[in-house]
Order: sequence, then C-alpha cells, then structure tokens
Amino acid sequence: MAPLEPITRAAPRLAGRVVAAQTWRRAAFVHWRVGPELVAALLPPGTRPDLHDGATWAGLIAFDLGRARVAPFGPVPFAGDFVEVNVRLYAVDDAGRRGVVFRSLEASRVLAVAAARALYGLPYRWARTAHEVEGDLHRYTSRRHLAPGAHRMAVRVDPSRTVDDDAAAFLTARWALFQGRGARTLWMPNRHEPWLLHPAELVELDDELLALAGLPGLTGRAPDSVLFSRGVDAEFGRPVALG
Repeated sequence: MAPLEPITRAAPRLAGRVVAAQTWRRAAFVHWRVGPELVAALLPPGTRPDLHDGATWAGLIAFDLGRARVAPFGPVPFAGDFVEVNVRLYAVDDAGRRGVVFRSLEASRVLAVAAARALYGLPYRWARTAHEVEGDLHRYTSRRHLAPGAHRMAVRVDPSRTVDDDAAAFLTARWALFQGRGARTLWMPNRHEPWLLHPAELVELDDELLALAGLPGLTGRAPDSVLFSRGVDAEFGRPVALG
C-alpha cells in the first residue's frame, strides 16, 4: 500500500475539468471518536478507516447548500438550494488517498436527491429540512418523507475564537469522497478555500440518522468535537473508479 497523502489545509488543484459546484454555508460539524473495527464494514470496497489519534471518526454535518450546479449549466432553479444533514465517515484507499464516505444525506429538494443518486450513486434521502438562526444559536432539523429518520440538533457558536489544530484539519480538510456504486468504488475530488472554523457547543441533539446509518449508540455520549464555519465555495472534479 502507498504512503498516506498528507493532510493539507489548502486544496490541491483539480486534474481536468470541473463537473459540479456548490456553496456550503453556516456549517456545523459534530463528531465522535469511533473504533475502526466498528466502521470498517460500512466503507466501500477498496477503502479502510482513516485514523487520527488512534481512532476513526463519525460525523453529523449540517449546513445550507446553495447554487448547486452541474457543468456546463448554471444553478438549478428551485432545486439547487436546501438545508443538508449528512452522516459521514473517513477513509483511505490503497493509493493513500484520503476521502469522506457518506452514509446518508438528507435534502428537501426531490430533484436534487434524484440527480445525486442517478449521477453519482450518493445515498441522498428526500426529507423536510430546515435551519433556524437565533444570534449565535443554530438549529437544524430534518425528517424523511415516507420513511423513518428524524434529526434535531442545535449548536451555539463562539465567533470570537477560531480553531486550527490537527484534529480540525483531519475532520474538515477533505479533498475527495469515496462512493460505492455496484461492484465499483468511485473517487471524486473536490476543492474549496480553507474552512475558517469556530468552536461550538452542542446544546441539543435528538437524532435517528446515526443509528440508521449503522452507527448506534453515539448520541448517548458527548461528542468529541463540535465546530462551525460560515462556509466555502466548492467545486468537484470528474469521478474515477478505484483499481
């Protein structure tokens, strides 16, 4: 196996053309340390858990997604703006490339859900999602249509301070995703400006998404990291199959 690529706070250049772009705004990152043996079976073929400080990590990420577009077209009216809540893990492949693995993604735009599933096999679910802001308090909610899966989370942000340590970089400086599709695993690179991260406090959590994603029991203990960012503009490169 190849050496692991370094974790860099700045994104490498995309090789080839941009195939999609989005804005990610007012993002909350809530993470728990998890034993790698508990998540290995949840990752796509050709990948294994990525580790930091002796553990891998599972995250609940909630944010406002905007201006979603697929090249060469512009933003999709009435479909490219919504609140997303996702459950994600961290993996590495035999080439040493690091990436995110999405276990689920909640979105309120059924056209965006259908397009992401059809184009890239991403496990989007159609849900009623919302984001309310009261000063430094951000409350995110989601409830799936026609299936179990509800989520309610609130975080209080400290905008006077920033976080820039190795754990935060491991969890947020991610320049690709891995996605299983049939017998193959796709690797899809992305780039965006570095996250400006603030510490936050989890003040409310009532979540079914982690357990439904194969990660039961995490909400019974306090998270190991809670971060917040005003957001970034992201671009994606062409996905390629591993192997």
